[in-house]
Amino acid sequence: MSAAEVRPASPSDAAEIARIQRIAWRAAYTDLLGAEALDGLDATDLESTWAETIDYPGSAVYLATEGSFTVGYCVAGPAPEDEAATADGSLPDDARATALIASLVVEPRWGRRGHAGRLLATAAKNLRADGLTRGITWVAQSDHATLGFYRRAGWAPDGTVRTLDTGRGTLREVRLTGTLELELTR
Repeated sequence: MSAAEVRPASPSDAAEIARIQRIAWRAAYTDLLGAEALDGLDATDLESTWAETIDYPGSAVYLATEGSFTVGYCVAGPAPEDEAATADGSLPDDARATALIASLVVEPRWGRRGHAGRLLATAAKNLRADGLTRGITWVAQSDHATLGFYRRAGWAPDGTVRTLDTGRGTLREVRLTGTLELELTR
């Protein structure tokens, strides 16, 4: 295996992130969203959105690389209040110390090589440096691989769920939470 690393993304990485998103979404969501919707993801629009995301204040985008290949990405930052709120809408005591892992994606052909763990550990380290102590993320209830990844990292469902309208049906997501005291193990 070539050297694997995680680094902060720059706006010049937007095209690669958009490419990985399109590939990963086709693999994971074709049945749910339909091939037509995924084929309609405009590369230029996605690149522009990613360039804006990379420059967005308060959030960080990280890239996983293996050798000269970009293989995954993670978006993390402080959790907005509506994301940190409990199921009844109230804010937990640690709401201001809660981070959101908004997206963590590894291109499927590069899976099971530790890239997701490196991305999450790097994001957690930097979030801790910003004074955050707990993380949350949303995962499709049917995505057993991603749920398993977060469980192995010590995160668990907190009882909060949401249902998203996909235009072809609904997607039920569960919120997972866990400590940011994560360390990459070899």
